[in-house]
Amino acid sequence: MEIFKILSVLLCYPEQELLDALPSILGRLKTLEIEWSLLSPLLEHLQEKDLIDLQEEYVSLFDRNPSCSLHLFEHIHGEDRLRGQALVNLMSEYKANGYDISVIDELPDYLPLFLEFLSVCNEGEAKDLLAASIDVIDHIGSKLRESQSVYAGIFTLLVNYSSVQPQPLKVPPVKDMEEAMEKFGPNIEGVEPLLQTNACNLCSVDNKNKGASHALSR
Repeated sequence: MEIFKILSVLLCYPEQELLDALPSILGRLKTLEIEWSLLSPLLEHLQEKDLIDLQEEYVSLFDRNPSCSLHLFEHIHGEDRLRGQALVNLMSEYKANGYDISVIDELPDYLPLFLEFLSVCNEGEAKDLLAASIDVIDHIGSKLRESQSVYAGIFTLLVNYSSVQPQPLKVPPVKDMEEAMEKFGPNIEGVEPLLQTNACNLCSVDNKNKGASHALSR
């Protein structure tokens, strides 16, 4: 679905290529049956600010501020070993749908990457996966709204597009992710799955027959 691709692009680290594409992005948004005006503050901000300033703001907001991290499972598991299995499960979901991220230097739960994956899924599966992850997405969005970030509109739009209402998220302590990056970066093949027991049944993908909505199940 095109909207997920557009939101993925807007949520990525800003580069000149993004700024050059803004008129085209706006044109496409106007053709979609969504509340694209929620993105107006972000689009205007991207148009008005210098690229260096945009990049510095992005790093400060998403990379140096754990409460707004774009890594979904970080908000659920923190540095718990259960996060490892959740990453393996999500990677399996990508592979089962023919979505190869082996050349991408990011963890599978990176939200722009996840949204790009949704853009290549069929509509029903994309909506199921969005609904299954909406608690985390809304949690990040609430932190962005508190800080009056121009990026908050992306998360409000995703919540509005979801078929279920988000529930409050119980957040674990957030620590650095260097070990997870080493184990679950682009060369994940051959990595032993980590601890598989999860009393809360969080983030499990049992098999394709149980449906894609389990990929980020609460």
